[in-house]
Amino acid sequence: MLATFGGSFVVTNGWRSLLLWIIGLALGYVLYRGTFGFAAGFRALLRDGRTAHVRAQLLMIAAAALLFLPALDIGSVASQPVRGFVFPAGTAVALGAFLFGIGMQLGGGCASGTLYSAGGGSPRMLITLAFMIAGATLAAFHADWWSALPALPALSLLNTFGLASVLALYALIGTLLWIAALSYERRRHGTVQPIWQRHDEARSYGAWPYAWAALALALLNFATLAIAGRPWGVSQAFALWGSKALEATGLSEPAFWAFWEQPTRAAALHRSLWTDTTSIMDIAVMIGALLAAGVAARFAPQWRIAPIHVLASVIGGLLLGIGAIIATGCNISAMFSGIASGSLHGWLWLVSALLGNWLGLTLRPLFRLDQPPIAHRTVLQTT
Repeated sequence: MLATFGGSFVVTNGWRSLLLWIIGLALGYVLYRGTFGFAAGFRALLRDGRTAHVRAQLLMIAAAALLFLPALDIGSVASQPVRGFVFPAGTAVALGAFLFGIGMQLGGGCASGTLYSAGGGSPRMLITLAFMIAGATLAAFHADWWSALPALPALSLLNTFGLASVLALYALIGTLLWIAALSYERRRHGTVQPIWQRHDEARSYGAWPYAWAALALALLNFATLAIAGRPWGVSQAFALWGSKALEATGLSEPAFWAFWEQPTRAAALHRSLWTDTTSIMDIAVMIGALLAAGVAARFAPQWRIAPIHVLASVIGGLLLGIGAIIATGCNISAMFSGIASGSLHGWLWLVSALLGNWLGLTLRPLFRLDQPPIAHRTVLQTT
């Protein structure tokens, strides 16, 4: 019903909006059924020495790059002009990604993970989402500070080296990272978890193999590129929602903030949310996850949340929102879409976010996040 109701709104904006709504529903469904949370994957790598989820992320990025780079080199898909996410790599990206990484481990998820977990019935992640919106709005308010931080010009590896060279470079980097991940996990455990099948507990509640979800996400991101003319993004909508809320309540006038002076952003601020591509897809992702939870008969919100976990969600959500806006993107728009677009800033984001995740892991015991109550364990492990 919610999917149909939302579709009835976006269809008035044309067939592209309706297709993006459907893609967003599919993204939410895939994220939930694959339990594809980047925070859990980074935690498994850094704390437990398990690399299945990270290898699935490598597969996802590789598949997306194989689809993206030739299309971006041509400049269009089926007569639709396309552009990648290529932004300056500098201090703001590194700082923002680092803060985002800390927030991933305290808040319980990344940007996409928060959306699908909240939509799938996690009240704690609804708190994280609310404060992610607050953090993104706060960062937008202070854009005149962080936007002045030192940065390199936007660098497209595709434009710099050419299609054949950048594909070869990505193949080399991906192969080396894959081998390193396998070697690391074997040294820690003697065995390697597969990505084409899931363990018995995951299969018992219908979770897809990580590889299935990874390839589906790559295809859906390319579909977004083909329909919207640019890749999948998530986090800028949070600053938009918060700014519109402040404007509607008369608490501030975001139109005069430096962040909203950029023409494309200014246009989004003055239009309906139902005309904003990122907002349409974010809402659809949540509803898609809700559909997946219903299909799997796993929609069972646990409303009793320990106060210390609420505090972790508040702090984590603020860091996620602030970090995503400062870094010009989150794990989706900066890392996934940015690297697939051949942007240097995507690689900088990845390294900085891993460092932030490492620090976030050291802080998790302060909030008793590694030993959640039994009632919350399943939800937290999927984010």
